[in-house]
Amino acid sequence: MVSYSNHYGNVSTHELQKEEDEEQGRHGYRPDRPPAPRRVSFSQDTSHPYYDVARHGILQVTGDDNYGRKLVIFSSCLMPPSHQLNHHHLLQYLMYTLDQYVESDYTVVYFHHGLRSCNKPSLHWLRNAYREFDRKYKKNLKALYVVHPTNFIRIIWNIFQPLISHKFGKKLTYVNYLSELRDHLSWDQLIIPPDVLRHDERLQAAQKGGLHPSSKTPPPRPPLPTQQFGVSLQYIAEKNQGVMIPPVMSQTVAYLKDNGKPVVFEQYGDIHVPAVILKTFLRELPEPLLTFPLYHQIQDVVRVESSLRVTTCKHILERLPEHNYMVLKYLLCFLNMVSQQSIINKMSPSNLACVFGVNLSWPSQGSVSLTSLTPLNIFTEILIEHYHTVFSSRCPQAEVLP
Repeated sequence: MVSYSNHYGNVSTHELQKEEDEEQGRHGYRPDRPPAPRRVSFSQDTSHPYYDVARHGILQVTGDDNYGRKLVIFSSCLMPPSHQLNHHHLLQYLMYTLDQYVESDYTVVYFHHGLRSCNKPSLHWLRNAYREFDRKYKKNLKALYVVHPTNFIRIIWNIFQPLISHKFGKKLTYVNYLSELRDHLSWDQLIIPPDVLRHDERLQAAQKGGLHPSSKTPPPRPPLPTQQFGVSLQYIAEKNQGVMIPPVMSQTVAYLKDNGKPVVFEQYGDIHVPAVILKTFLRELPEPLLTFPLYHQIQDVVRVESSLRVTTCKHILERLPEHNYMVLKYLLCFLNMVSQQSIINKMSPSNLACVFGVNLSWPSQGSVSLTSLTPLNIFTEILIEHYHTVFSSRCPQAEVLP
């Protein structure tokens, strides 16, 4: 059985990390620097029980915030490559350090810049870390500042949100620029690595439009051979021995089926791994699975008499390219199976259509408007509820079903 952490990593790490690495090193310009914060200190005490981790200076406990709470700083840019750092020891070191302060209120500042594919912990590690940090650690944590958040960190937060209490989630604050920390923390109390300072300067320069002439945005990189997000169905097939169903989809569906439990997408919403994977994959296709030319025909379904809508939807699907048709049929077959358990999982065709419809079709210009959602959801609901009828006219030779 594929675990959430491994499965998620297999199908999306390259894409997320490519965006992460590019986002963190896009511009270069250095305006006047604010007063220098305190230097990062590194533990030179070889008798320290976690010297192998402490010596890097990843975790710093400094002064107090504006409310008199102890300040704990975690700097991702100081994490060495994964093969040089025992992440299990890192977790133990974090707990060992916090144990000295968690009986009183404290604040955590997390500098995200510098977390890259070579040094980032696995999702499995992150999940275990959250579970290890029980109520003793969470109760007196009054604020968590995530500095320089990227799309990667926001996605990770969304994935783990089902495990995170609403009360804890309210403690999170995204900080786009270091200057925003001044509203909450004393600048001279902060210990900020030079790399983070330089990154902040580049971000502010880019925001003001003051890019250095010698630091232009690099041209987009060609897609990776293993990439499945943001590339066409044809590209995925070419890089995967001609398989017609993208592995990201087949593996996710297989995982959900192998669990042997009723699939409840309503429970997942936008924040659980299976739904995130499937919906993100569909949404990031260069062209929607139902293609641009069919968008207006799908919107017009509501104009058709109710008794003729199933036939109309069937005719629309017949206009799809063979590859799109096969992938769509695979997905809808699975959703039809989920809907058949609606008495248990509450996921009727209508509910499933609300979850997936908007990720199957959108216009070539602009985004789906609120008024366009109703016909799109009706169309998707018909495909799910009347799956066997609307997909009965075509049976491709290379067809694969879940």
